[in-house]
Amino acid sequence: MKVTLERINDSKHFKGSNDEGQTLELSGDGNAVGPMQSVLMAAAGCSTIDIVMILEKMRQPLDDIKVEVEGTRREEIPRVFTDIHLHYICYGDLKENKVKQAIDMSLEKYCSVSLMLDKAAKVTSSYEIVNPPNG
Repeated sequence: MKVTLERINDSKHFKGSNDEGQTLELSGDGNAVGPMQSVLMAAAGCSTIDIVMILEKMRQPLDDIKVEVEGTRREEIPRVFTDIHLHYICYGDLKENKVKQAIDMSLEKYCSVSLMLDKAAKVTSSYEIVNPPNG
């Protein structure tokens, strides 16, 4: 795996790209996602892809999913994360035990990003299921 980071302007604004030409902007000046924010997004993205795939295999009717991630960082430099909490909001007529199992499988076995972060920070999760309205 290889990515390239290029400076966009004379400030702290950069564009990262992969071999397929897909890009992501990062910034240290507030003009794009900050690098540490992108770490939280990566944990959410990696685990959510797993969860969607696992729920599909379990034949669970997932209509949508959203993740809210909170990270707590040390005050001292380096300001690494000490705690990361992922809250999954799953939409659909889902069985609670299946949602919990999918999240646990992702965070404990499959999600490379959260497993890597778990070596430096306490990674926790919670979830809620929003059922479709009856009608």
